[in-house]
Amino acid sequence: MHASSADGWLDVPARSPKPRARGLTHVIDKGLNLREIEGLFDTAGAYVDVVKLGWGTSYVTNNLEKKIALYRSLETPVVCGGTLFEAAVARDRLDEYKRWLVEQRFAHVEISDGTVDLPRERKLELIADFARDFTVLSEVGSKDEQVVYAPYQWVEWIKEDLGAGAWKVITEGREGGTAGIYRPTGEMRTGLVDEIAHEIDVGELIFEAPTKPAQAWFVKQFGPEVNLGNIPPEEVIPLETLRLGLRGDTLREILLDGDRAAVT
Repeated sequence: MHASSADGWLDVPARSPKPRARGLTHVIDKGLNLREIEGLFDTAGAYVDVVKLGWGTSYVTNNLEKKIALYRSLETPVVCGGTLFEAAVARDRLDEYKRWLVEQRFAHVEISDGTVDLPRERKLELIADFARDFTVLSEVGSKDEQVVYAPYQWVEWIKEDLGAGAWKVITEGREGGTAGIYRPTGEMRTGLVDEIAHEIDVGELIFEAPTKPAQAWFVKQFGPEVNLGNIPPEEVIPLETLRLGLRGDTLREILLDGDRAAVT
């Protein structure tokens, strides 16, 4: 059993227990083996809420059914990366993809259009269609570093995806944090994020935040219960310390209400 950190002597912020709807840590699995998954959950299982098998890795992973069974036994949903969905769209293999998801016992699916051009109406139809059988995570934003959409466009698309049946909407950031809500340099498009958050409940969003500076920014901006995605397995515990103010980057804002610690 995992005790809540809030039960301890430091009086850190309370975190909702699993399965939670807020404060999600969405972890990217780029090819973990069974022992690595067991190791991750031995030390950080209380903080892993969703696992994404990155891009199309699930298609080429040996013994995929064993991985999925292990995640299921750990009561953690697994989803394939949106790139696999986009490949199925581009190859006109959506029926086959859906059958494969059912055969492999996936309960969640990611629907994105970050690489393949997909008309808005078609994307919304597919979200509604897949939502009948799966929990849908949709993704908004381009993987192309040079493509920049206006904030009002992001807001409109996110609202449409949620209205079509998406459980959460992921804001694109890529694995390295260099596209979508980030500039190619990795710098956060803070004005864009602020405008999105002004119009949409951040609890409906998963912000891709693969780097520590991005994770710290989101925690300071929106608090410990912000949903963050594309978290590398080795960053799950470091992220939890950011959420709780147990790392210098967020200690003052989260644990000390913005005050600088006074030495006594």
